[in-house]
Amino acid sequence: MNWKDSEEQAAFRDEVRAFIRERFPARYVPDTESEQSLEPEDVYGYNWVIDRRSDNPERRSAANEWAAALAEKGWVAPNWPKEYGGAGLGVMEEFILHEEMMRARVPTVNGIGVFLMGPTLLQYGTEEQRRKHLPKISSGEEAWAQGFSEPNAGSDLAGVRTRAVREGDAYIVNGQKVWISQAQYADWLMVLARTGTDPEQPRHRQLTFLIMDIKTPGITVRPIVDMRGDTPYNEIFLEDVRVPVENRIGDENRGFYVAMSTLDFERSGIGSTIKYEQALLRLINFMKSEEAGTYLRRDWRESVRKEIAQRYIEIRVLYNLALHTVSKQAAGESPDYAASINQLFSFIVHDGLAGTGAKTFGQYGNLWQREDNPLGGFFTHDLIDVVAQPFIAGSAEIQRNVIATRGLGLPRA
Repeated sequence: MNWKDSEEQAAFRDEVRAFIRERFPARYVPDTESEQSLEPEDVYGYNWVIDRRSDNPERRSAANEWAAALAEKGWVAPNWPKEYGGAGLGVMEEFILHEEMMRARVPTVNGIGVFLMGPTLLQYGTEEQRRKHLPKISSGEEAWAQGFSEPNAGSDLAGVRTRAVREGDAYIVNGQKVWISQAQYADWLMVLARTGTDPEQPRHRQLTFLIMDIKTPGITVRPIVDMRGDTPYNEIFLEDVRVPVENRIGDENRGFYVAMSTLDFERSGIGSTIKYEQALLRLINFMKSEEAGTYLRRDWRESVRKEIAQRYIEIRVLYNLALHTVSKQAAGESPDYAASINQLFSFIVHDGLAGTGAKTFGQYGNLWQREDNPLGGFFTHDLIDVVAQPFIAGSAEIQRNVIATRGLGLPRA
């Protein structure tokens, strides 16, 4: 299969590179002490959703200037219709845009709002809902969090216990959500809640998809301290939260299908692929430098050469999987189980890369502090980061089930 850029795509790639050179704020520099970069589209040292609310006025201003520059081109949500603030680009152009941003190490803007909530509104929302939210998402004004998972309903979303009871023109919502990424920085929250009470009906046919302003009375967001000492996730408590019926997406008791569609809006995986490639090249360049001799014995460096070669091969395979996924989308096909293969293999590659990187530095790989540590302890920190990846956007077990049933045609257990 020939994935070489067409003449038009090559010209667009040049346009993106020039735009980044000219418009990315020079004062918007990486914060390499940050431990928040867990999502595939996050760039090392940046997290736009957090930076837009930074206590540092310079960083906050630069993050918002970058969002405004992208929004001016419609490139925050490049494949959305222009009437909602997008650029009306095709799937391949969107892929090229994100690839070039990752290669230039500049952050994308408004992840969950653009990748998940926006497409959901385009498919299931009313025109009033689209007009209210899509322009604010595509301008970087409105950030979103996904409130699906609960203490006893993570991969099994049909087990959601948060309840919404209709009272006139509103739902009264009570329950708890957990592992909600960066909810403390979000403006709006999407929630799956139980509205049906018929014991004869299947559980998944009694759920409703609601959206709510995160400042609504009764919503409490409590950050969870992870094993790195940071707070990328949250638990959310909903106590008599009044949500207008007009904030329902789709029909009552059909929210499970809306949620499944939301989760089907897969990213190609190009962000994580470029991140891994850059991390591996950083390791290789360090091992070639004179500084490496301060930390590593020559025979130790030789012992990991084959591992590094294997990691490089895996990253190239992952890159081609990303191209395969996006080429199916460009042809009007659903990526279906191909996206699950991509996501599962991405975890395998990340796990191997982090392990190889930490192993390369021997005893130095056990040091958590960044100061006086080779590569600032990058791979030690990455080894801890990778622990969460099998649970992001669907567990590894769920992805294996999708591959087995949809890809290989195996029966469900």
